[in-house]
Amino acid sequence: MYSFPLHRFMPVGLAVVLPMAFAQPGAAPATPDRSSAASAPVTLSYRSAFADYRAYSEQPVASWREANDKVDQIGGWRAYAREASQPEPVTAPASGATGAKP
Repeated sequence: MYSFPLHRFMPVGLAVVLPMAFAQPGAAPATPDRSSAASAPVTLSYRSAFADYRAYSEQPVASWREANDKVDQIGGWRAYAREASQPEPVTAPASGATGAKP
């Protein structure tokens, strides 16, 4: 008599049954309170992703010896690591940069 290898079909059975367990509907979302929404107006603002864009500008090329000497004068790689670890200053947006988009 032939024995049926159930252990070989276990992954297939789980692959079929497991997605059904997660497909059950969740709780219905709560309906928003209309009276509180009317009393508090929502202020929308728009800020372009290109507001701080700086166009590419060609930088002067210096000799590699001058560049290495300058890095040595500054303090080497540790100076650059110290500079990179400092937080960047927060700048206030320009007066015309924010506001509602028509």
